[in-house]
Order: sequence, then structure tokens, then C-alpha cells
Amino acid sequence: MITLIGEDLAEVGLSFIFEGHVKECESCRFKASCVDSLEKGRKYTITKVKDITQKCPIHDSGIVNVVEVELADIDALVDSKKVFEGSNISFESPDCDIDCIYYDLCFPDGLNDGDKCIILKNLGKKEHVCAKGLNLTKISLKLHP
Repeated sequence: MITLIGEDLAEVGLSFIFEGHVKECESCRFKASCVDSLEKGRKYTITKVKDITQKCPIHDSGIVNVVEVELADIDALVDSKKVFEGSNISFESPDCDIDCIYYDLCFPDGLNDGDKCIILKNLGKKEHVCAKGLNLTKISLKLHP
């Protein structure tokens, strides 16, 4: 998918969370190709930077590059019983309210409860014991588009 990003950020491999557009985007002639194809709260990775730029008053440099992006792979902790590489799952964050070292993996940015995903890779058991005693395994996920 094509979008526009500030020229200082336009680098293959850069991942970002799309936080939505700002008021100035509403009247921009590039809105459809810039922000309309992105979903708020989702994580994207730049896969290609094109040699095409446009002026944009929103970005610090005043210039944006045309880039190709795809939904990013997301690392997460899930119930170990659900971990089979290549399988489809419906992501569910653990029933937990403890703010621990694993919080960002249990509640990863760009992923919502109920999202349909494929398990790309089993990344193994975590190093430290879960504070709530849950049996969790780290995996790499890809959202089904």
C-alpha cells in the first residue's frame, strides 16, 4: 500500500503506529493516497522508498516521500497452548492488570483483542516468570489483511 511520510523518516524497515490524521489533512489533495489507506492504531513497516516527494506543511522538513508500507509483524506473548507456527489465531491479551516488564508484549501496540492473525514464528519462552503465573510464549504475528 502507498502512503506519504516525512522525508526524514522515509527509510526501509522503519516501523510506525498510525495515530490518525490532523485537521490540516482534511483539505489536502494527497489525503486519499496519504492517510485514507491507513488504519488508526495499526503498526506499519516501510518496505520501499520511492524517489517521489511532495510538499507537506505537517512535517518538520516540509517534504514527504512516497513510500510503500505493509502491516508490520508484531511480537506478542500469548497462552503457550495456542502456539503453533503457521496457525491462525484470534489474538486475546491476557486477563491481567499487573504493569510488569512484559506489559508491552502482552498488550502490543498495533494489535487489538479479536484480531485475526497468523503465527509466523515461535520465539520461545520468556526469560522471567510471569508475575501473574501465566504460561506464556513469545511469538511473532502477522495480521490478516
